[in-house]
Amino acid sequence: MFTRRQLLSRCGIGLGSLALSDMLGRDALSSELHFPAKAKHVIHLFMNGGPSQVDTFDYKPQLNKLAGKTAPTGTLKTERPTGNVLGSPFKFQRYGESGIHVSELFAKTAQHIDDICLIHSMHADVPNHEPSLMLMNTGESRLVRPSVGSWLTYGLGSENENLPSFVTMCPGGYPIKESQNWQNAFLPGKYQATYVDTSHRQVNRLLENIHSELVAGGDQRDQLDLLDKLNRRHALQRENDQRLQSRIESFELAYRMQSEAAEAFDVTREPEAVRQEYGDSDFARQTLIARRLVERGVRYVQLYTGAGQPWDNHDDLERQHRKLAETVDQPIAALLADLKRTGLLDETLVLWGGEFGRTPVVEMPREGVNQGKMNGRDHNHYGFTMWMAGGGVKGGNIVGATDEIGFQAVENRMHVHDLHATLLHLMGLDHKRLTYRYAGRDFRLTDVHGRVVNEVLA
Repeated sequence: MFTRRQLLSRCGIGLGSLALSDMLGRDALSSELHFPAKAKHVIHLFMNGGPSQVDTFDYKPQLNKLAGKTAPTGTLKTERPTGNVLGSPFKFQRYGESGIHVSELFAKTAQHIDDICLIHSMHADVPNHEPSLMLMNTGESRLVRPSVGSWLTYGLGSENENLPSFVTMCPGGYPIKESQNWQNAFLPGKYQATYVDTSHRQVNRLLENIHSELVAGGDQRDQLDLLDKLNRRHALQRENDQRLQSRIESFELAYRMQSEAAEAFDVTREPEAVRQEYGDSDFARQTLIARRLVERGVRYVQLYTGAGQPWDNHDDLERQHRKLAETVDQPIAALLADLKRTGLLDETLVLWGGEFGRTPVVEMPREGVNQGKMNGRDHNHYGFTMWMAGGGVKGGNIVGATDEIGFQAVENRMHVHDLHATLLHLMGLDHKRLTYRYAGRDFRLTDVHGRVVNEVLA
């Protein structure tokens, strides 16, 4: 059996026409969805570090009633020693026609609660950042696997040949596990994300080297054509070298991006009123960029709160969560309003959450760490909240539940594999049929797990 590249080569087409064949392939993939898609794009709002579900969206009135007491289930063990129940310092109130409780931390996002489906029964595998980030991003906590965005762009292709189909943004550096969060692994290199540091405000810093200061456009095209001929000759003796093909495609994409990328990332082209609606923080600008990217056909856009793990608040949780929420609440609310106003919310799936949640009990102080402080929460993978909004999602809806103090998922439990299966379903893909053969095995995002959670669907 011939590989796709061998077939093209033996038919006399070769690498010179691979760009055309890729476009045809993308059209074919898009027309061969497993079932009608509810969404075309994804914006993943990643609150890296682990926001506390009981202080944001999972209202637990028993939490404050039991504050200072032993948890009903006894001492709760996750990663570190914990103590008695820690009440929430934040007020909750009902919003929207659905009357769903939301914390004051997300009072602006809560204005859109009737478009949001809260998933209160998420759970992961372990209470550690690195494997949980990998699980959330790639479906595998230990081994190198393709990321969600890579799988989506592999299955659906791109709607815009002049922009990357998968973009990830993080102001000020990388989250934990760095580029492994958006890797392509064994998928072809063109399915890896393009990373952008949104702490830069000037477009030529956001997109470094997007324009050459030494070579004019026509001369640059001639150089690339010559390079393509040399690479083509080199590739004839090295069939199936994905690294070479990825390098060729990266040069061509970079050249095409010069005509559109700078404009797409330039938020100063937006009306002043729109920019004020989002705000002026790094997260606000990248959220506005995300809207501009999806309206130009980018398939998957992932936004991190900041470098490292900013939501990892083992102490001083009230102060730190409040500060973080002030940074992200307004832009998220503006994004939902903007998508709805432009009609993009119907075809854009917005996903919010971290790699896990936090304990409803206090983390005990340890020598050299949170010394003398008993005002934070430990990691919690047993039960946490994520939410979806937009294309195909049933808004004003709650799926699943944790126990009375928000520690463990107890009703309609939803693993990360189930989240991925549901996300792919909304994009028109059967998670069991979206596979890639590598090392003698058919791999998929959900491995051998996952179920579509129908309660999320409109």
